[in-house]
Amino acid sequence: MDTSFYHLNLTNPIINASGVKCMYADELDELASSNIGSIVSKTCTSSCRQGNPEPRYYEPKNHFLTINSMGLPNEGIQYYLDYFKNNSASLQLSGKGRFLSLGGLSLNENLTMLDIIYQNLENLFHLDAIEVNLSCPNIVGKAQLGYDFQNLEDYLLTIFNKIKELELQTADKNKCKVLIGCKLPPYFDMSHFQLVADILSKFPRLDYINCINSIGNGLVIDSNTEKVVIKPKNGFGGLGGKVVKATALANVHQFYRLLGDKVKIIGCGGVSDGDDLFQMILAGATLVAIGSQIMIKGVKCVDKILRELEYIMEKKGYSNLDDFRGKLKYLD
Repeated sequence: MDTSFYHLNLTNPIINASGVKCMYADELDELASSNIGSIVSKTCTSSCRQGNPEPRYYEPKNHFLTINSMGLPNEGIQYYLDYFKNNSASLQLSGKGRFLSLGGLSLNENLTMLDIIYQNLENLFHLDAIEVNLSCPNIVGKAQLGYDFQNLEDYLLTIFNKIKELELQTADKNKCKVLIGCKLPPYFDMSHFQLVADILSKFPRLDYINCINSIGNGLVIDSNTEKVVIKPKNGFGGLGGKVVKATALANVHQFYRLLGDKVKIIGCGGVSDGDDLFQMILAGATLVAIGSQIMIKGVKCVDKILRELEYIMEKKGYSNLDDFRGKLKYLD
């Protein structure tokens, strides 16, 4: 199930979602020793962050959804840069992509983290992609930039101008540019898909988008206790799991239609079995991120999901993923 993602030759299309079991080295080690195709770090800030008070994650017994308001707990960017540096050779040997997720709480913090990455050229040799998170719904007092359409273009312009400046400074020493991606929130209106696609199309240095992040500001109530189930924001949190799959598929497919081959897509949301994975690729995803299922079942679930996809492909007569990627059919 070899997968090409620009210059990366990956063993399969699965990547972990950046919020799940990837904060500490032992969790990243477990991902590294699994059959997952690529690894993304916990979305990081410039320094260590504790995140929101607990309880901040909940899953009901039926596993139909998850809700969280983590608040970007992480060990700080240098921790993840050091991890990729120390494990780069083994990750490359096993054919795994190395993705670093940035989630600065301000534009200046993201610019600072880009400086940290590029000021030491060795960092660039140990990364395959840098992903800027535009979509965290669980920071108290912070709006999601992905919905701030008036400022989104200016924000991205500043980010990509910074990357251009840093790459020009390292042009002679760094022949292989890292991929640059953005993680997006879910969109629900057709006009918003078009608006965001028009903005993204203005940045040729943008290699991929990751959609969707969790659906923000859901509320889960425990009827027995008559209470909310998580503490931050009076119980409001981001929804994940099976319940978000239809929204995720819609976002993946609509952006695939609007952006074409200009920008690759990582599809994320509600993938729990091989059929979900098949549908995400059919909708247009090149890579597929799994989050809630890894949280619920552990990273071993990847083996089962891949086997199920192989069975589906064999049954349908598909020999590779490109045979059906993006080829969703419509009713006459």
